[in-house]
Amino acid sequence: MSLFNRSAGFATRHPWWPAIPIWVAVALLAIFQHGPMPMYSTRTLSVAWEMWHRHSFMVPYLNGAPYSDKSPLLFWLIQLGWSVTGVSDTWPRVLEVALGATELSLAMLLARRLFPANDAVARATPWLLMAFSYGFLFGLQTMYEVLLADCVLLALLALWPSARRESPRPFVFALALAAGLLTKGPVMLLHVAFPWLLGPYWNSWARRHLGSWYGGGLLVALAGLAVLLAWALPASMLGGAAYREQLFFHQTAGRVVDAFAHAKPFWWYLPILVVLIFPFSLWPGLWLALARLRRPSEPGMRFLIAWLVPVLLVFSLISGKQPYYLLPECAGFALLLAAAMVRLEETHPSRGQNRWWGPWPLALLFAAIGVSLLMLPWMLGEKHSVLASRWQALSALLPFHLALGLVYLTLGGWLLMAGSRVGTTAAAALLGVAVANVMFTMVFWPAFDLQPAANLLARVQSQGRPVANLESYDGQFHFLGRLTAPIEALPGEQEGRVWAAAHPSGILVTYTSHPSPLDRQCTLYFHAFRGVWMSIWSSPEFLRSSQPAGSTAADCRTTGQR
Repeated sequence: MSLFNRSAGFATRHPWWPAIPIWVAVALLAIFQHGPMPMYSTRTLSVAWEMWHRHSFMVPYLNGAPYSDKSPLLFWLIQLGWSVTGVSDTWPRVLEVALGATELSLAMLLARRLFPANDAVARATPWLLMAFSYGFLFGLQTMYEVLLADCVLLALLALWPSARRESPRPFVFALALAAGLLTKGPVMLLHVAFPWLLGPYWNSWARRHLGSWYGGGLLVALAGLAVLLAWALPASMLGGAAYREQLFFHQTAGRVVDAFAHAKPFWWYLPILVVLIFPFSLWPGLWLALARLRRPSEPGMRFLIAWLVPVLLVFSLISGKQPYYLLPECAGFALLLAAAMVRLEETHPSRGQNRWWGPWPLALLFAAIGVSLLMLPWMLGEKHSVLASRWQALSALLPFHLALGLVYLTLGGWLLMAGSRVGTTAAAALLGVAVANVMFTMVFWPAFDLQPAANLLARVQSQGRPVANLESYDGQFHFLGRLTAPIEALPGEQEGRVWAAAHPSGILVTYTSHPSPLDRQCTLYFHAFRGVWMSIWSSPEFLRSSQPAGSTAADCRTTGQR
């Protein structure tokens, strides 16, 4: 069975159809299902909000202090939209979907450039990329990686020869490099440097013009860095000495050498690759296609090797690791998988007709999810009290369990009937993860929703009362509550008691895994939050609750502080 319907003439002439329109429609529905996710989206939006509120174009701020972790391009794009629509979380969501659609389009265009003789690769690439579950879900966050991926793909397109020009396009490469540097700093260089350094391996023009290739590339890199410095130098002057040190030294050198965050072993990204390409990691035919790839001879395959292999090696050597660090390479993974599947179909067409090489493990997974949803009332019944008490949150699905179960059973059956078609598998996988996002919203989102707490803190700050947060503060309340004053971060309960005694009208936000009766009855706000309990106290009640003898619930109700 072929990867695509060969009679689809319109899709042959327009590889983006219907993959990208389907992805945009599903992404728009998914991204508006719940509010900004803490801490990823809330932190990014809070930085953009503080820059907007302070009229600080050059220096990002978080919780009243200059924020050195990221460059400002994404914040500028958010504020550009706010200048037209006003401050809300609507424009940042639409922006993320637009950036995702741009990534799909650039990946498709790169596939056409790398494999001009095989249009099937260009048609398969956006389908594969759009259905990567981790990339889809992370793309619903207001974060930097999708914009960075756009910059990386644009830079790589500038290196690859086009039908009209064999030499690279230095202006486009410099523009993309500068935009990537302004998105996430010098890490942009790691994503694009190796295809340039290894240019003679895959590019005949580079082999013939070594001086122009490396000399011109060095000048372009310097031009991109000059654009970054054109922002960083004035910003460092405006932000002060501490901000300047963080911006130029700590955030880049520290992550690589000292690994002050997210330290992981060297091999950590190998199993993560299975997660990044999920659900296609459950497609036996895909692994067969990869196993049958031989020594690369065509320039497109050489280019992918020069891009992906060194990036994986370098990111593995860096001790600070997160799955989303490799999201800019997801387009490369999709290109590699598409090329491998197309080559397998061409060399062994009978393999594509064998259903055992199709995505039947994914179909079984969908069927298992569907059966579990159909049996949900039975599993949460009194006969299974232990399971019911542990998974009580799943009761939110009970009014819809029949429809949800039938959806997953239908998707599983669809996959089994469709065989090895990339478009069908990708569409089913995308719908499956979108429905999973719906279920997350119904079941788990209340434990992530900080909007009521942020509204309370906004009212408190409007009364001129100071606010403190026990443990680190990541800006989770500032955008949601449109807060205009900093929240003081306190390391522990002892510091909280000292602060409460010094600020009798103050408000404290605390987190505990074992709440006491006073937490439930003597607080201004008490709510489950990401596996712990969040409480908002007035200073007098916090001091009373921390006394060894404690206070009774009746005492706190008579203080007048609630």
